[in-house]
Amino acid sequence: MRYDLVIFDNDGVLVDSEPVANTILAGYLTELGHPTTYEDSLRDYMGAAVHRVHDLIMERTGQRLPEDFDATLHARTFAAFERELRPVDGVEDVLGKLVADGVPYCLASSGSHERIRVGHRAAGLTRWFDDERIFSAEDVGKGKPAPDLFLHAAGRMGVAPARCVVVEDSRLGVAAAVAAGMDVYGFTAMTEEERLAGANGFFSDMGELIELMR
Repeated sequence: MRYDLVIFDNDGVLVDSEPVANTILAGYLTELGHPTTYEDSLRDYMGAAVHRVHDLIMERTGQRLPEDFDATLHARTFAAFERELRPVDGVEDVLGKLVADGVPYCLASSGSHERIRVGHRAAGLTRWFDDERIFSAEDVGKGKPAPDLFLHAAGRMGVAPARCVVVEDSRLGVAAAVAAGMDVYGFTAMTEEERLAGANGFFSDMGELIELMR
């Protein structure tokens, strides 16, 4: 392994949450009078913190979302997670290999700490991530594509950015990793390579990741 720290995105990389979360987000925005398809949601919001939803709706329509938007969105999303969420195929094998090889890892997500924990409980990943391995955009106040979250995670883990590799599946996440001065590998199970421009390499199956990082 040529890296001292592996930083995983969460949604779509560790937990298969993007289809669930974006279906709910698209439906809720449409319900509020902002017609949004599932494809629109993936294009505009995948990998982003919820404040991006507020920002884009305001930019496009001049309207503010309801004050309880975040709470309602989270409640609907968490309920769906409890019913439907699964780990990404093969990711536990990757985590087990990192542990066996003594390679440090963590996650850095645009989602809230609550969202991360709810998802991990539902998907059965709690045992792999204690509190010291979880970093959220909540911790820095600025989500991807800003590099702040990845730099914060590397600093807390005690590893220089140049010695880190990020595993991402969103355009915003890849941009954040590049801005942080880190290598990044794009997971293309849901996102085309062209949308992950700037990544050092691409993979569509978690079974390919360990060799890619070597």
